[in-house]
Amino acid sequence: MTDWRSCSDRSERTQAQQPPLDTLPDCAEPAELRMRSLELAGFRWPGGGVMLPWQPHVVHIDNMEEQNDRDAEGGKSDSDGRQTPTSETKSHTKEDTTDEIITEGEESYLEEEDFDLDNLGKSSGSSQYDYFEETVTSQEPLIPPVEEAEEEVKRKISESFFYDYSELASLPFVTPESLIPQDFIKLVHSFGYDCRKRANLQLLDSSTLMYVAGNQLILLNFKTKEQIYLRSSSGEGIGAIGVHPYKTYFTVAEKGSFPTIIIYEYPSLRPYRILRDGTEKAYAYVDFNDSGTLLASVGSYPDYTMTIWNWKEEQPILRTKAFSQEVFKVTFNPEDEEQLTTSGSGHIKFWEMVFTFTGLKLQGSLGRFGKTATTDIEGYAELPDGKVLSGSEWGNLLLWEGSLIKVELCRTGVKSCHQGPVNQIMLDEGEVITAGSDGWVRIWDFETIDTADIIDESGLLEIEPINELQVGKNVKIFSMIKMNETGNNFWFAQDANGAMWKLDLSFSNITQDPELLFSFHSGAIEALAISPVTYLMATTALDCYIRIYDFAGKTPLIQMKFKQGGTALTWVPRTVSYAGGQITVGFEDGVVRILELYDPKGLTIFSGRKKVSDADIILKRVFKPHTTQVTALAYERDGDILATGSKDHTVFFFEVEKDYKPIGYIKAPGPVCQLMWSTVSHPDSTLLIFCENGYVVEAPCPALREEEDNRDVVSYELKDVCMKCFHFSSIKSKILRSIEIEKREKQKELKEKEREARRRMLEELGEEGEKEFPEEEEEEEEEEEPLPELFFPPTPSPILCGFYSEPGKFWVSLGGYDSGFLYHCKFPSGDPSSDFKAQNDEPFDFRFLEDTEDNPVQTITFSFSQTLMFCGMRNGAIRVYVLNENDLSLASLQQYWHFSMHDNDYGWVKGIAVSFDDRFLVTAGADSNIFVFNIFSELMLRKVIKAKVPSPRFGIETEPIPEDIEDPKAYSIENARRKREHDRLMKEIEEKKAGKREKIKALRREFRKLLEMNKELPKHMQLKRTDFNLDSEIRAELFRKTTYRIQTVEKELAWEKEKCELGLKKLQRRFHDSLENDVIVVRAIQSDHKISSYRLVKPSKYSKLKQTNHLDRRLSKMERLEKEGPSKKDSQKDLGESMSVQEESMIEKGKKFRPKTLSQIMVENQIEKTRKLITKAEKAQLKIQQRKKEWEELYKSKPDDDFEDPKDVQAIKEAQVYMGDFNLKTAPDYKIPEHMRINAAKKEEELGHLDSLVYGKKMNMNKCIVSLRDLKVAIVEEIECLVQELKSIQSALHISKHIPIPQIPQIYPEEVPEKRFQYDEKTLIKFKQQKMKSKTEKPNQVEQVGSAISSGGSFRFSSGKDGDLMKRDSLAKYMRGSVSPEVPKPIEFEKAEPTEVELEIMKRDEIKHLYMQQYLNNRIKELVMTFDAELRLLRHQKLKLDTQMKLSDLHHITLFQEFLLLKNFEKQENILQGRVNSLDREEQDMQWKINETLKEMEEKKNEIVKLQEQEKALYAGFQTALGENNKFANFLMKVLKKKIKRVKKKEVEGDAEEDNESDESSEDESSLEDDENESGSEAEVFDDSICPTGCDMALFEMALQLREKRLDIEEALVEEKKIVDNLKKEYDTLSKKVKVVALNLSVAEEALEAYQREKQQRLNELLVVIPLKLHQIEYMVLGEIPSDLSGALVFSNHSLGRLQERIMELHEQNARQQKLNKECRERRKRLVQEKREMAKNIQKMEEKVRELMISKFGRVINLEALQTLSVNTTLEELKIKKLRKELMNAKEMKTWEQKIAQVRWELMMKTKEHTKKLHLMNDLCIDKKKLDSQLNTLQNQQGNAFQTPRKADIVAKEKITELIQVQEERISALKEEIAVLRKKGGFILPPIQSTQNEAKFMNL
Repeated sequence: MTDWRSCSDRSERTQAQQPPLDTLPDCAEPAELRMRSLELAGFRWPGGGVMLPWQPHVVHIDNMEEQNDRDAEGGKSDSDGRQTPTSETKSHTKEDTTDEIITEGEESYLEEEDFDLDNLGKSSGSSQYDYFEETVTSQEPLIPPVEEAEEEVKRKISESFFYDYSELASLPFVTPESLIPQDFIKLVHSFGYDCRKRANLQLLDSSTLMYVAGNQLILLNFKTKEQIYLRSSSGEGIGAIGVHPYKTYFTVAEKGSFPTIIIYEYPSLRPYRILRDGTEKAYAYVDFNDSGTLLASVGSYPDYTMTIWNWKEEQPILRTKAFSQEVFKVTFNPEDEEQLTTSGSGHIKFWEMVFTFTGLKLQGSLGRFGKTATTDIEGYAELPDGKVLSGSEWGNLLLWEGSLIKVELCRTGVKSCHQGPVNQIMLDEGEVITAGSDGWVRIWDFETIDTADIIDESGLLEIEPINELQVGKNVKIFSMIKMNETGNNFWFAQDANGAMWKLDLSFSNITQDPELLFSFHSGAIEALAISPVTYLMATTALDCYIRIYDFAGKTPLIQMKFKQGGTALTWVPRTVSYAGGQITVGFEDGVVRILELYDPKGLTIFSGRKKVSDADIILKRVFKPHTTQVTALAYERDGDILATGSKDHTVFFFEVEKDYKPIGYIKAPGPVCQLMWSTVSHPDSTLLIFCENGYVVEAPCPALREEEDNRDVVSYELKDVCMKCFHFSSIKSKILRSIEIEKREKQKELKEKEREARRRMLEELGEEGEKEFPEEEEEEEEEEEPLPELFFPPTPSPILCGFYSEPGKFWVSLGGYDSGFLYHCKFPSGDPSSDFKAQNDEPFDFRFLEDTEDNPVQTITFSFSQTLMFCGMRNGAIRVYVLNENDLSLASLQQYWHFSMHDNDYGWVKGIAVSFDDRFLVTAGADSNIFVFNIFSELMLRKVIKAKVPSPRFGIETEPIPEDIEDPKAYSIENARRKREHDRLMKEIEEKKAGKREKIKALRREFRKLLEMNKELPKHMQLKRTDFNLDSEIRAELFRKTTYRIQTVEKELAWEKEKCELGLKKLQRRFHDSLENDVIVVRAIQSDHKISSYRLVKPSKYSKLKQTNHLDRRLSKMERLEKEGPSKKDSQKDLGESMSVQEESMIEKGKKFRPKTLSQIMVENQIEKTRKLITKAEKAQLKIQQRKKEWEELYKSKPDDDFEDPKDVQAIKEAQVYMGDFNLKTAPDYKIPEHMRINAAKKEEELGHLDSLVYGKKMNMNKCIVSLRDLKVAIVEEIECLVQELKSIQSALHISKHIPIPQIPQIYPEEVPEKRFQYDEKTLIKFKQQKMKSKTEKPNQVEQVGSAISSGGSFRFSSGKDGDLMKRDSLAKYMRGSVSPEVPKPIEFEKAEPTEVELEIMKRDEIKHLYMQQYLNNRIKELVMTFDAELRLLRHQKLKLDTQMKLSDLHHITLFQEFLLLKNFEKQENILQGRVNSLDREEQDMQWKINETLKEMEEKKNEIVKLQEQEKALYAGFQTALGENNKFANFLMKVLKKKIKRVKKKEVEGDAEEDNESDESSEDESSLEDDENESGSEAEVFDDSICPTGCDMALFEMALQLREKRLDIEEALVEEKKIVDNLKKEYDTLSKKVKVVALNLSVAEEALEAYQREKQQRLNELLVVIPLKLHQIEYMVLGEIPSDLSGALVFSNHSLGRLQERIMELHEQNARQQKLNKECRERRKRLVQEKREMAKNIQKMEEKVRELMISKFGRVINLEALQTLSVNTTLEELKIKKLRKELMNAKEMKTWEQKIAQVRWELMMKTKEHTKKLHLMNDLCIDKKKLDSQLNTLQNQQGNAFQTPRKADIVAKEKITELIQVQEERISALKEEIAVLRKKGGFILPPIQSTQNEAKFMNL
């Protein structure tokens, strides 16, 4: 068997190819060395090569040379997987640096498959040549040694290294030694792409898209529509593709056995790197990291391996098993490249690269769904903060934090975010973009999603998208990729329904609609047909499209969509349509349609068309022959008959010439899969029918009947048809058995020849070999293995395709077990009427097809010359066999050309066809791809070929288009005929029933006559009613049956009733309940005027919530805090004060009720005395401070030289803002005021306000219209009563005096729409009658299938109206009936002439009736006119309101455009505004700090002044205490002013912790320093520790105390000055920072202002509609309105008047200000003069005070210091404390005396108790003595009886003696205790325990 796997060989060569090292230009050995190594291994190639004896196929020598290049290149491999030449040939080795971590119970596939990580560098392609490697290795000594470097150096791949694409691309396989060229078939074009492959649409540059189609990677220039093809290297398909972030590389991940990942450079398209051994079968997804240095890949079944690659070095970094189920996607986190995410079937997993003690590893954390249902996750996105947002199958978004779901996001009303799975989620420019299977692209706010959290137990959070775009109705967005164009926001979308879209997601007023770039089939292409005339191709699929292509011109022409998918297709032959423009298509609902294709440019009339397409298609015929999908279509060789086959086991025949009139159908033994008519070479025209279940039937061509009426025929079934049947029986096991037998026979012949050769050799050897021969013979005897058993599959193998070979014979291709062969069969000769199921027929011949064991032939077609047989394979490959001419027996079926084109997994070839001139080959696959090939020909023309669309037939534009069959439940032709026959029978039955009913009616009439005759008889002769009942049980039974039937019908219709009720409720909830007001049209009574209300929808909850949210947003957090803070603090403060007041009041109340003691009275008197002294001094000091404060305030109130009045400043600001400076907004220097700045939130609030205003006005108008309608209803009711009364009056008048009765106004249904859903029994009966009438008309239309459409909807609509009218009619009748009895009927008397009185009365009544008649008529007219006037007035108001509403709509459009524009500006504006706000806050914070610093500095300065004043007061007080003429004044003053260096308190505490020695040394040093200072500062040394003799000791001590106080004040001054210096430094620093921040703030404000100006300019570009009247336009040019009003300005008249009034106000204000200025100047002069006079008075008063002070005190003193002298508060406080302490001590002593008395009394009681015990013990001792004496007496008596003492007596005596001793001891102890207790201060001992001996004695 020959192997065709050259494509896999080529891939193996590719995989085996290794890049050269930078330092080694050539690392391969010579070819002679490789060949020699193989020859020495013992393998010889017939042509000089090497061949494996066990390998049954031929291998190219170049493959083996390359393989041996690899094998001989060396044994040692560096860490990159490349080899260096060595002296010994070893197997490939590679160090794997991958560390694997397995989480959550998962196991690595590497461990399961016993895969060695150390051998990962070994090429997968070398697996087929392992035997070569082993052989070469075993012959190591025979290979010449090659020198090798001792150190293994790791070398990098050169940056400039590239692979050769021609070496990588898979090539077609051609049978060896055949003349078929490699380029026998060349790919020309591809129509389609694998739209359901994940991420199968990538963007390489601004005009190039990349996608996978089968085994090709297609680079499409979507502008020029040019295609570039790159072949798969493995020839087994492409798994995934990816693009480098910089668009300089793209990667192609293959499928196959250990596939590779090839990275190409763009735009050169050269292979740059190859990554090997990343998975076993196929790659599912690849992704680069954000920097492009790493590549992540994940495999598909069975291993699901995830690998992280250093792709430039072709090295795996990390590897692990991603999951145990299918993995859809793997991506890097853009913010953190060490984090990855994978998702797939029922899972999402989060990965992280971590360093452990064993190296770098991947740690995975599986996402836990928790309460959320487990779902497949297609799309997700990593957020910057580490969260992950993923989709779900039901359309909601899941926000993951860690490995748990934080919240599930949905839309308002618990609606899902998308209807169906969310396929992709992207994060772009601060927005989240989601694409779903529902065809919607929605934009969400990132901040809302990122900060989302659950609010209730449901775990759902409702949000709304910012924007959304519906791409199309039948669109399923699978992936999206952004087009990187500056200024644009274009995206390309992959549609899973076969299209490519270009989307504009800018959402502005110039946003473009979605653009459909390309449209292809989605899903498997079911059928393919090629025109017999030109290069046109038609295809159909289950996506309901029919598409027509010009495959030579590489352009799609036209497409047509139906409601059902197409399943079969054929081009009508030229014998039927000579122009070749008709196509027959079969659909999955059993319908067959005939379509006609034509060129619309050839039509005679096409005026009014803007653009005429190249082709058009119309529906020509439609009929439904089958009930299930049509699987085969075939025209008879003459074109007279069309045969259609279906899965319903029928084949239908139609007469083509008679407009496809049905002939009949035959039943097939199984589902039909193919139909084929015999060719012209056959004598008879027969139809070959292939069934899927193994049956092949041959049916003769049905006879064409003449025109006759077939209405009497019940069915179209053709019975009496002589058919031949072949039931295939498997012979594959027999074939394999025969091959095995032949193989064994050949082996036996070889063994016989060997035995003969041995015999001859033994004969030559003679006797020496006789002994060895039998032993060898025994050794060679082996038992034969049993032959393979015959096997017959239990389920018949399906027939895939077949064709005629000659009359009665055919070839078939089967799937399943019987694949691998083509079977030649013939129909058995026998009775054709026998049972088909009992047959078992075997083929008589077969042809073996190489490598089709698991890859059967799906479809077969031949070239027109019959020399080429084209086969479409199950794995998507194309195989072409070269045949001899007219060789339908396939005797020359040997040489073939094989090439993989469609996807190998799911791209089996569904259709294959050849063009009419054998120039092109077209294939269609189940992978949605259509490939066009150029068949090799030496006479191929190079000119451009284009298909010619057939010209239209004459009159085609006027032909009526037949009514299409769109209902899939429509009757088929056979069912329609049977239904017609059934209806005819039912009609006959109904006629019989009607006859029976007539007889019953006659009997009923006769029975009634009998009853009447019975009533006429006398009563005694009359029969009772019960006597007429023949049997009462019959009536009861009928009643029971009727009741039962009614209940049964109710039960049967219960589900339908419930369903209809639920449907009605849903419709009402969806369409009616959301309405606030329906449209009410009120008509006038006498005119045609009418007025209609507005149709209002209830405002949604979301809009209300949104408005409240915007209102909340208006106040910032700082503002809210400022607003709420003081009130909260005040409330808390008030609450605390109230609590404290309550507590104090309770304490005071408690104190009032307690009597005061003498000590408390003494203390209070002392306190009161001290308090008065202190109060007096405080009052003086307070007075001084108050005076100072008044002076300070007076000085502060003095204005500066540059002082400005705050009122004036505020007025200037208000004037600048509100003065009315109307600068044009289009001016370049226009500055937007702060209060006029607008943003999206305010604009949205403005929109909401406008909507609410419009809603309110419409609601008010609707209320007015409803009240008008109610007025009309009341008027109509009143008119009805008046008309009734008028009729009663006219009945009493003569007819000649009647006036016309006014017509009663009508209430129209549109005036009461709420009654539309009301019905009564009459309405239902009428609806039933109409339905029955439609049913009776229906049988007449049965022949036209599809016309039987129920018209119940229109009936229901009319029934509502009729029901209302009937209700009104019945109501009017009831009213008339109720009114008529009130009118008394005239009593008939005998005619007599009336008297004069009667005549007078009659005349008066007549006058009264005439007056009432006229009054009622006038009243009716008045009511009508009043109502019409009200309606006209309200109509006029509504017209005005309509005008306002139109203006509001225009304003709404303008506002919405502004809102969209502001939304685009909002992001950048928020950034700028945030920067301004942050800088402003920072400036305010710094300014606050500066103010606080200044405030603190001021406080510190005040404290310094206070301290200085205290120091001055201290000296003044001491001077006053010294008095005058004190001889020790100088000494005491020196003591007071002496400078002493004191240790600070903190230093003292710190020194206390140190050793004593250091303390003594520091004290000595400090004393020495003090002595030095004193000696240096003073001329004489004096001792301040001893009071001099004669000096007052109190003054001396006072001097020492004041000195300490002075020192405290000086230290405090120093500290305060230090603090002030620090505050000054801090103030300087903050001032500098404030300047910098102010500068940045000004820059930020300028940037914001510029952005605001840009925003205003963009807003100015929007068009605003302002309706004006002509008199409002004052812009005239030469007295006329110019045509161009662009230079005009729209300005309100009110504002213009305000400006003119403002001019006059400013003139008047200017005059007033000048007058005021003059008055102020004069006043200033007077004030300056008064100031000078006041200064002179102050100077005089100061001199007078000085004189008075000298005269009284003898010198100038400080009066403030004198006034502040007061009592010594410290001393007074100590006295009070002393008094309180003495009182407390007295109280405590009294308490202790009471305690001592109590203890003495207790001691006395204890003494008495012990005395009693002593007396008791004395009594016991006396009793003891008595007992001892008695005991002795008894012992003596007993001793007399027993002379000799016993042992027991001795023991008892000893025990008693011991007991006595113990008791004596106790007695002595008790005595001691009593003695102790008698002493004072004694203590009680614990009770004495009884000893063991005493216890034993007591027991005795």
